[in-house]
Amino acid sequence: MAIVPMKRLELYGLKRERKAVLEYLQSRGVVEVHTPEEAENLFARTDTTQAQLEFEQSIHLLEQAVALLDEYAPVKKSMFAALEGRTPVSQSEYDNLWKRAPALLEKAREINALGKRVTDNNAQILRLEAQLESLKPWMSLDIPLDFKETKHCRVFAGSLPEDLDEQTLKNKLAQLLPQIPGVDAEVLSRQAQQTCIFCLCHKQDAAPVEEALRSLGFTYPAFSTELPPGQQAERIKQEIRQIENERENTQKAIRARSDQRRDLLLASDYYGVRAEKYQVLGNLWQSSHVFFLTGYLPAEDGPSLLEELESKFTLWAETADPDPDEEVPVKLKNGFFTAPMESVVAGYSLPGKYEIDPSSVMALLYYILFGLMLSDAAYGLIMVIGCGAALAKFKNMEMSLRKTLRMFLFCGISTTVWGILFGSYFGDCIPVIARTFFHTEITIPALWFAPLDDPMRLLLFSFALGIVHLFTGLGVQFYQLARRKKYADALYDVVFWYLLVGGLIILLLSTDMFVTMVNLPFKVPGVIGTVAGVLAAIGAVGIVCTAGRESRSPVKRLLKGLYGLYNISGYLSDILSYSRLLALGLATGVIATVFNQMGSMMGGSVLGAIFFILVFLIGHTMNLAINVLGAYVHTNRLQYVEFFGKFYEGGGRAFTPFATHTRHFQIKEEK
Repeated sequence: MAIVPMKRLELYGLKRERKAVLEYLQSRGVVEVHTPEEAENLFARTDTTQAQLEFEQSIHLLEQAVALLDEYAPVKKSMFAALEGRTPVSQSEYDNLWKRAPALLEKAREINALGKRVTDNNAQILRLEAQLESLKPWMSLDIPLDFKETKHCRVFAGSLPEDLDEQTLKNKLAQLLPQIPGVDAEVLSRQAQQTCIFCLCHKQDAAPVEEALRSLGFTYPAFSTELPPGQQAERIKQEIRQIENERENTQKAIRARSDQRRDLLLASDYYGVRAEKYQVLGNLWQSSHVFFLTGYLPAEDGPSLLEELESKFTLWAETADPDPDEEVPVKLKNGFFTAPMESVVAGYSLPGKYEIDPSSVMALLYYILFGLMLSDAAYGLIMVIGCGAALAKFKNMEMSLRKTLRMFLFCGISTTVWGILFGSYFGDCIPVIARTFFHTEITIPALWFAPLDDPMRLLLFSFALGIVHLFTGLGVQFYQLARRKKYADALYDVVFWYLLVGGLIILLLSTDMFVTMVNLPFKVPGVIGTVAGVLAAIGAVGIVCTAGRESRSPVKRLLKGLYGLYNISGYLSDILSYSRLLALGLATGVIATVFNQMGSMMGGSVLGAIFFILVFLIGHTMNLAINVLGAYVHTNRLQYVEFFGKFYEGGGRAFTPFATHTRHFQIKEEK
């Protein structure tokens, strides 16, 4: 119903104009280029891999530079930044960007070089801090660590792999060197598994002293210092301060370039568009003088596009209807009320060949089902006001998000209507407030009935709404089959099921037992029930006889027919699935009522009012969020499983035109 008819485009042009033609097609954004995998030997493809790689590298440099600006000079974004969409930029500014793009790329390299300098500074600081940390055990030593000897003495500075005090160390050395006097040792620092020591002896005793120390696990420091550790530490600290100053100056230089952020992002979009153009260029078949291009475009855009192409370039182009077995891309086009359903349809699958766009058929029932599940007038008004204000304020909002908010706007309207019918305004908030704080009774009566007082009526209504939903899906299947002139299939697969399921429902409504059990206010006359039973029998016989019609064997045909009739249990299951309308509708009201009762527990005092406001805000915010999510999920489930299951398979491929796809800016054509 709302699938845009497609045409196949064939275009032959001069090779020298191919880039200009592609740029024009990209600016129009109405053609999906789809070149064949093979062509005549006369044609070949141009390798544009290197050019694409250069563009991607340019994009990476620009995005990296912007990331550095965001890190050191972040932009304050409002809490509604996600709704603002891409920043608009004029077509003329974008068209003139090719002049500035190389200079902007050079600026990005400069920013990235500054960022690398900051990274190097950070690495140097970490290295120096590690050196400073390693010097801490030696800070009491007043000679360099690499100092080994004087004219008459030998010096040993190192560590032992255990915690020893100075007296224990001296005792161990005395035991190991009983014949060598004049050995002195000092403990510089102690840790759990390390003792740093300084040992002094005569030069002639150096060898046995070193051997004794080695037997205790002595090791020299892994580093050496030209200055005593204390002085070396001061030098390192001074070097760290110098590097920190250099880092701060570099960061200031980066922040000083924050005004370049917009141009850098614009250049990133520019190179992204060029990369896409060269990707398409690499897929084109071309000879020495000619290139050709094929693809798809909406039929409504064909005449104007051909006219403009032929007036601007030396080429030949025509459009034709796709072959019946050709896989044509799908583009949906709907009105203000039904367009929000396109995202729901795409979430399942786009329409396949011979199928209609279900957006317009499902829209009204979708909004009704969602509203029935939430069914609170106050919650609905919050959704309407919130979505309406966002749609009115943020003009540059992305179209996909705009459609989603418009969907929730209509769902909010439906929720408000159902809430008024059921008399629910934040649950029973109004009578609770009146009773607790004003000691009076104020209620807003339901225009129809209160579900908490009569849940059976809501359950029966949910089943009735579900039957309408399912029968609508069957009706769409009838239309699809009839449009393809498969009238027999429409009779076998739709009409017989209408007779069987509809007949059984009417027959059930004519029985005293069912009417009494569910307390129906009416009863179908017995004559109508008898006629309905006959029609149900005709439908059942028809299903048994035709469900297995593709089989040649009579036995297989009968067995498949009986199995097809068994699908009546599937219809029963589908109808029962609509009980979720009751469950979620009651859940919203019950949870809201619970929060209202909790808030009123402290009575009507000032403290009680404060407590009520806190519980009210927190509780109803949670209830709204949870039940909006629940209503959305379960409404989609009813569409995907019960409704689509009657007529829709999907499998279509989305129409993805060759266009100016940008990430950061929205190019606006100037009037």
